[in-house]
Amino acid sequence: MCDYSLEMYGSRPARESERYVTTRFPSGSIGLTAPGDCGTAVCVQYDTPLVLENIPKEIQTALGLRDIEEAVFVRLDHGAYRDGVRFGNGRQVSLQRLSTGVGATVTTLLEAAKPVKASAAVARVA
Repeated sequence: MCDYSLEMYGSRPARESERYVTTRFPSGSIGLTAPGDCGTAVCVQYDTPLVLENIPKEIQTALGLRDIEEAVFVRLDHGAYRDGVRFGNGRQVSLQRLSTGVGATVTTLLEAAKPVKASAAVARVA
């Protein structure tokens, strides 16, 4: 969602189709922010599909990727930082290793993360 290292900063949930960028916060941790609001961490639910662009050349070479790739936001099981992405080829990388300046667009919000409209909630009760 939002790495523990970003809890000291303001945050907000990700929005569908919005573009974000990996940004280094004053603590040294890398997280996602909306362009123009680099002080607020954007929290993405695990298993959310993304499109990443401007992937650094060294990461492309090391992981067999292109400049633009589809990925899924994941919680990593190892390392000090747990927020990461898994690419279609199965390779995973933490946001810290991905570095700054990588664009990320949420392609689809998971149903659990979408706000429930009042009319939909009433329809379920009836």
